[in-house]
Amino acid sequence: MAITRTSLAVFFLRQAGKLSLRMAQRLGRLLGTLSWWFPSRSKKVTTANIDLCLPELTATQRQRLIRSSLRHTGQTFLEIPLMWEWPVEKCMGLVREVEGLELVDDALEKGKGVVLLAPHLGNWELAGIYFSSRYQMAALYSPPHLPDFEDYMIRVRERAGSVLVRGDRRGLARMVGILKGGGIAGILPDQSPHKNSGYAYGPFFGIDVRTMTLASKMIAKSGAAAFTTFAERLKDGEGFRIIIRPTEPGIDSSDPVEAVSALNLSVEKCVREIPEQYQWEYKRFRHRTPGEINPYNPSKRCK
Repeated sequence: MAITRTSLAVFFLRQAGKLSLRMAQRLGRLLGTLSWWFPSRSKKVTTANIDLCLPELTATQRQRLIRSSLRHTGQTFLEIPLMWEWPVEKCMGLVREVEGLELVDDALEKGKGVVLLAPHLGNWELAGIYFSSRYQMAALYSPPHLPDFEDYMIRVRERAGSVLVRGDRRGLARMVGILKGGGIAGILPDQSPHKNSGYAYGPFFGIDVRTMTLASKMIAKSGAAAFTTFAERLKDGEGFRIIIRPTEPGIDSSDPVEAVSALNLSVEKCVREIPEQYQWEYKRFRHRTPGEINPYNPSKRCK
């Protein structure tokens, strides 16, 4: 059997999935510390993002946050194999507290569908497992860069009971139908959309950035309630706290700029609660308004 990038990735995930949570987090913090001490792409992007988004912090505070963010990202990196390889019941045992679940239950009792917007904050894979285990849920996803990896990814993410739906037009129609039937839909709302997909520019930490309109269209077309959610990492390997928050008014607006502005503000408020656990290592601002300076390559302009 030929060794491929996909087979190597699956092998790593399965071996790392044998770790305990404490050991995975300990090793993850070490990886994050190394990326802090040595020149790395992660440190460069994290620094650019935090400098852009949190200028009110002092230089010392920003450096402290950059280091903490890299350590949390390292923990997330090694927690994902646990979320994908552990039995669902074992993953659920990591949830120590839940805040705001009554928001979801109240909406469902009224016969409404629910859209859960889960930014890349804390452990988003555990958040998905938690809701998939409690409710009938569908989640939008983008195919991975490794085509052969898709089957593995779908299998491990659907084992808790959710259904994965591709984030294209056909997927949008399917999700709207699920929501109109009183179901739950999950989506990661803070990725930069492709130029050929629906988007508008709206402020995120005060900076206009390309933002998906798909989530807002789902909410508007289905009449669903919308909430943000994230799994906050607790200290010393104690587990996680699931948090659900209301979204900002206007998220279902027919005006795409108003809708994505409300979406971004909803995500921003979550990030400000635990900024060290946000995935600042992602190039969220590479698609600013055309003509603006690319913060990750100042010699170029955004298109």
